Order: sequence, then structure tokens, then C-alpha cells
Amino acid sequence: MLRRKALEEFAAWRDEQGGRALLVTGARQVGKTYLIREFLHAEYENVIEFDFVEQRDVLNAFNAARNSDELLLVISAFAGQRLVPGKTAIFIDEVQRCKEAVTAIKYLVQKGEYDYVLSGSLLGIELRSVRSLPVGYVRIVDMFPLDFEEFCWANGVGEDAVAEARRCFVSYEPVFGPVHERLLALFHHYLMVGGMPAAVERFVADKDMGAVQSIQGDIVRLYREDISQYAPDPEKLIIREIFDQMPSQLDSQSKRFTFASIAPRGTYERYKDQILWLVDAGIALPAISVTEPRHPLRLSENRSYFKLFMDDVGLLCRTCGMEVVKGILSDRLGVNYGSIFENAVAQELKAHGRDLHYYRNKNRGEIDFVCELGGGFVLPIEVKSGKDYKRHSALNNVMSTPNYKIERAIVLCEENVSVDGKVAYLPVYMAMFV
Repeated sequence: MLRRKALEEFAAWRDEQGGRALLVTGARQVGKTYLIREFLHAEYENVIEFDFVEQRDVLNAFNAARNSDELLLVISAFAGQRLVPGKTAIFIDEVQRCKEAVTAIKYLVQKGEYDYVLSGSLLGIELRSVRSLPVGYVRIVDMFPLDFEEFCWANGVGEDAVAEARRCFVSYEPVFGPVHERLLALFHHYLMVGGMPAAVERFVADKDMGAVQSIQGDIVRLYREDISQYAPDPEKLIIREIFDQMPSQLDSQSKRFTFASIAPRGTYERYKDQILWLVDAGIALPAISVTEPRHPLRLSENRSYFKLFMDDVGLLCRTCGMEVVKGILSDRLGVNYGSIFENAVAQELKAHGRDLHYYRNKNRGEIDFVCELGGGFVLPIEVKSGKDYKRHSALNNVMSTPNYKIERAIVLCEENVSVDGKVAYLPVYMAMFV
């Protein structure tokens, strides 16, 4: 079983002693159902599970229920075992098929007899149309593919090694050589494998990249099938085109997503709903441009300029083809795959709860990411996959602008820790600590 950080959030929900249901969201294949089952069977004497895709009779019964009492009768009728107050968890998977169940969960929770967990695919999309999301009665946990630290755990890296790297991140000291080399090598593996649990488990088992890419290909096909099956009919083709263009647009010089190849006069305003569908499905991670690297970043957002990253760097690598994998494996330090490195960093930041922004100014240039930290502190981040990691004119321009009051910037690269003035050069795997 892969060790996942989401388990800690599940445990925190359990420790609340009732009062809220747990709603687990996330893209397909990130491990939601498996992890929920493992957690519930370890924590509860009785676990009742319903799947609204596999059990149409249960779905129809839920839809027919008119109030919480009738819902409890439905649950009891289909449970297949005794419901014990205080010792029973009820897990409803694929709950997006019955949005009224999400609304009604408030009244079930208020009764206080059982604990409820809801999950499903494309929940972000479906929840937009929920009549009344029971705010205050639902604790939402967003699940993502394995982040790099979880990938390290899966590959046998001990917590002491990660703790040593974290200490060096804080103190700006070089990481002990063998630890640095191990983490850097694993990061290159992470670029190819990504964090989808099935891909990680196969890689850990036998290092068969052909099999890993086959798994990744299946997931990409599932994404395309979801677009065909669930996207609104007038928008299917555009959403599919945007999804298919994400890798090539990331590989462009600016990495910014443009609509010229989709429609001659395409604009963000025209296609924002299609972009939002991919974001809400958990498939795409948008990074919005800002014109000022100052807190709060939202005040200087320009949503017409954005980058669109994939939710998993391994899937991005898969769409780029086996030659990219061979290049990373054969000459790691000589490969300049900036879009892949940048996608991995975006994925890491998002998994840690960071909003994704980048700085864009016609005169000063562009900076890959700007993050808001505590106390109104804004941290510019450059990502460098090549050997010219100390060339960063846009970062220099921003650092030399007094009004921005930037106290520190970091460049994520493939070298060990070093500091030059206000710029810290950190190994790219340290994105897991930002």
C-alpha cells in the first residue's frame, strides 16, 4: 500500500467526532476510492459502501427518496448488514450521479448516527450545479497524484533523508552529497513516472517503463472518454482540442496557452467555460499571470494570459513520447526539457495548496512562478532544467525594483544548494518544501 498524506486529513476528519461528512474530490485514478476503503476498514467496525455507477438500483432508490428519513430507509434496505450507531461508516462512491444526495447529506449528518464519506469522478464539475452545497456540514479533501515526497516514500527513501533535505532548504546549506544525488535521480524518475498510483506501483515493482507508459496511456484515454461522455455537447470538440494541445503549448517558448490554433480570433473570454471544465475535472492546472509581484497577487491578475499544466507530469511525459523518456534516462543533466520540469513544480505547488501564478511584464520579462507565503511575503521562483541556471534577467529586473520589496527569490535547478545575494539556487526536488 502506498503511503498517502491524505490519510492524515481523513484521520483529522475522524477525530472531529461527527458533525461533518467527508467529501473527497480529485481527478480520475488518483487513488480516492482505494484510500477511502483502506481508511474506513481500519477505523470502523462496520463499513457500508454504495457505488452509484455499479448499483443502479441503489441510485434509483436514492433519487426517489423525499427526505432524510426515507434516505436512511434506503441505506438500511441496501446495506446488507446491520447499521450500528457510532460504529458505522457509509461510503457513497460516484456520488456525482445523484447530486441530491450531496444536498441531503446535511440532514443525515445532523441525525448524528453514522459517519458519511462521499467521493466520485468529475465532482468539481457536478458540484457547480448542486442546488445547495451544505456548507458547514462537509469537510472537503482534495486528492492529487502522489507528490514528490510520497514518491520518495514509495521508492524506499527514509524520512531522515527527506528531513535532512528539508533542513538544508531552511538553512540554505548544501545537501549531503549521496542524499542529493539520490533525490535528484528520483526526481528524474518522477518526471517520467509521475504520481498516478498505478504507475508508481508498477515502477516500484519492476522499473518497466513500457508498462508504466501503458498505464499512463490508459489514463489519458480515460480523460478523453470523460470529455466525450460528460462534457456539454456543444463544447466537447473544443474541450478535447484544448486538452490535446496542452503539451505542445507548454513546449512553446512562452509556455502560455493561446487560442490561435483553435480559432483565428479565439480569446480567453470566448473559451473560459471550456478551460474551466478541464480545471474542475482535475485534469488541468492553470497558472494565471500577474503584472505585479506584490501581495495580494489577485489584484494584478490578468486571466487572459495563463499557462495550462497537466495534473500529472508523468502523463505529460507520456504524451510527449518514449523518446523523451529515453533522453531523460540517457543524459539526465544534458537534457533541457523546461516544460516538463515546470509542470512537475506546478504540480508540487498545487498539491501543497499554493495558488499558481506567474509574473509577466513586457519590459521586465517573465518569471515562472510567484507564490504568496505567510505575512504577505511573495516568493518569485524560476525553474531551470539546463546548465545556464544562473541566467535569469527577468528575476534580476524584479529583484532590483524597490517598489516590489522582494526579500528572497529561488531558482530551482539540478545543482546543490548555493546562495548569491538574495537569490537561492536550490535542487529542483526542493519544490516539495515551498
